[in-house]
Amino acid sequence: MMDERNSGPASAGPVFDAAALATRVLSGAVLAALVALVCLEAFLRGAFNYSLGFAEELTGYCVVLLTFFGAALALRANALFQVHFLFDSYSPNVRVWVQRVFVIVALIVCVILAWKAKDLTLSSFSRNRFAATVLRTPLWIPQLIPPVGFCVIGIFLVEQFLLTFRKKDTA
Repeated sequence: MMDERNSGPASAGPVFDAAALATRVLSGAVLAALVALVCLEAFLRGAFNYSLGFAEELTGYCVVLLTFFGAALALRANALFQVHFLFDSYSPNVRVWVQRVFVIVALIVCVILAWKAKDLTLSSFSRNRFAATVLRTPLWIPQLIPPVGFCVIGIFLVEQFLLTFRKKDTA
């Protein structure tokens, strides 16, 4: 189901559109910073035989964030893989129910993983733990990425669930 104004993914409302916009903007900014940091590190190593020292740590954090946010945006755009030969063999009504069950199970998994990741983050925060790296980053900062990422994926899973109730007329 496509939005009439653009060729983007179907939307369950302006809240989800705002969440997608924020996710895209943040992902774009992180990707631009990642590319700039890698290019700067490569230039400094090649031209001056000098390393920033912290580039590898920051690029790792950026890649993890982009993985979560990219998966969330791919979910919203229905770009995640599906077993089409099996899914397409079902009747439209069965497809809707299979999708609903998938979304509910995936949402339960996301909530559990977000909760456990949150516990790890709070544990690192309360123990005042730091990464054994040049930056000595407080571990709770990069550990915020998984719970936030799972929450963003969960938002778009809720949207997918709501959209299954609209697809009856188009299926």
